[in-house]
Amino acid sequence: MHSAPSQNPALAASLILAATTFIAATTLLAKALGTDALGAPLHPMQISQGRFMFAFFGISAAVLALRPRFQRPHWGFHIGRTSCGWAGITLLFASVAHIPLAEATAISFLNPVFAMLLAIPLLGERVGPWRWGAAAIAMAGALILLRPTPAGFQPAALLALGAAAVMGLELIFIKKLSGREGPLQVLWVNNLLGLLIASCAVLPVWQMPSAAQWAALAALGLVMACAQACFINGMARADASFVAPFSYATLVFAAVYDFAVFGVVPDWVTVLGAAIILIGAAVLAWRETRPRPAGPPPASV
Repeated sequence: MHSAPSQNPALAASLILAATTFIAATTLLAKALGTDALGAPLHPMQISQGRFMFAFFGISAAVLALRPRFQRPHWGFHIGRTSCGWAGITLLFASVAHIPLAEATAISFLNPVFAMLLAIPLLGERVGPWRWGAAAIAMAGALILLRPTPAGFQPAALLALGAAAVMGLELIFIKKLSGREGPLQVLWVNNLLGLLIASCAVLPVWQMPSAAQWAALAALGLVMACAQACFINGMARADASFVAPFSYATLVFAAVYDFAVFGVVPDWVTVLGAAIILIGAAVLAWRETRPRPAGPPPASV
């Protein structure tokens, strides 16, 4: 077990907002790498491999400088968490090359919904009408973004949906790891394992990046490391119910970046679907963190 940092809501909010700017920037860089913006498009698995490689270098430098005391890692939980994280980020990077960043980001916000559904068989949790209702609202927003008509359906949106599902499973492993190890240790182990998995998976599709692509891959990894560090430290300094709404700013920054760099303007379908997903996710986050009275375990909530 490690000692928790002191509570500081203002600092926590600032860290989460900083994390959202970094996370949105990673999807922007992934889109540039997955299209012809910087040269011949790279395969999503090569983009995720670069993300883990340079993030590992950055976090290793922090470990060498800070020299934290590491505990014995729980390798089973780490391998499960990292495998899901690698698969989820690869699917997300594949999707952003074909659909607007705002859409892919909004669909990825379904991961707590999938985590809720997976927690029923995997963690034995009980789900009541409030959480089922929140999940239904969020899934309705996803259905809108999928545009299930012959003229509007975008197969790439299914990649983002798959990313949300796998990331939901990752949240189950994160819950298992919660409180067991220090944040820097978790980050280092996660990116070490992610680098190993991604390096094996990328071998059949690896190609030599251009100089601009190498720079973008390095920026992607280092920015992701910064995002992870800000998010973990922000979550540790305030209640989840307080910081959770700030994480939704990722969607705003993704839309701004997409417009500034690629000139993409979200249409009304994107805005409507994203808004509905955020409402469902917000209701679910509120219900998950709502204080419950002491005493016997309540019935479904």
